[in-house]
Amino acid sequence: MNERNAQVINEFSYNFYCNNSLINPLKCITFAPMFKKTRIILLLFVAIALVSCSKHQKLLKSSDNEMKYEKAVEYYEKGDYYRALQVFEQLIPVYRGTSKAEQLYYYYAYSYYYEREYIMASYYFKRFTINFPTSEFAEETAFLVAYCKYLDSPNYSLDQTVSIEAIDEFQLFINRFPYGEKAQEATVLIVELRDKLQNKAYNIANLYYKMEDYRAAIVSYEIILKEYPDTEFKEEILFKIINAYYSYALKSIQEKKKERFENAVKAYYDFVSLYPESEYLVDVEKLRNRLKTEMHKSGFEEL
Repeated sequence: MNERNAQVINEFSYNFYCNNSLINPLKCITFAPMFKKTRIILLLFVAIALVSCSKHQKLLKSSDNEMKYEKAVEYYEKGDYYRALQVFEQLIPVYRGTSKAEQLYYYYAYSYYYEREYIMASYYFKRFTINFPTSEFAEETAFLVAYCKYLDSPNYSLDQTVSIEAIDEFQLFINRFPYGEKAQEATVLIVELRDKLQNKAYNIANLYYKMEDYRAAIVSYEIILKEYPDTEFKEEILFKIINAYYSYALKSIQEKKKERFENAVKAYYDFVSLYPESEYLVDVEKLRNRLKTEMHKSGFEEL
């Protein structure tokens, strides 16, 4: 077969495949109408969005406050909190001191809450409780001041300023509404937040311990025991305090060693009196023996 004949056969095969719907099923499918329909739908959505934005902008520029008020409430009830916030923000100074002020402030704070802007929501719920102390929503909003801060509280490894503020606000709520329907929930959430603070403090103390900054570790552990006497880490903390005092004494100058070895011995007695069957007991006894040896070597009397 010469080169010219081969070229003719190849062209015939290609044309036959492309034009034969039995072999090439894509030949039977027409995409143009489908793309056209999709484009029309998208254009309709864009047009509706533009008209809607245009109406909202006109509303914001309007001087008809009654119409704005009605539209803002409508936005709120439909769940369009972003637009509701924009209108409420304009209306609050206008209706301050009027019969509509309370509802406006209530919706305004809740709009931030539903938008998950919890710091802003907490602030405006707080303003509500101050401005409307006798409102039927006073208890509800007082709880939400704290609850928004609770929702904004980060993981225990991060800064816990918001967690501390949430605890303070929950405590204020309980003091004001001790028999309220949310008082028990507030108490539970305080415990949860305190656990978070405890974990933060415990991690910091352990970090000092691992870095062999034994003085800082001892202080941190003792603060935890004072502020959280029922901590689940108590047994482990007391064990680490013995070890920290012992290691701290070994690193100390001669004049300081006696006092620090004695503190380790006292920590040992505290531990064995509280946990006579502890899982750490074998290690604690080994520490006690090392303490005896080091104190004898240094010429100190054993306690």
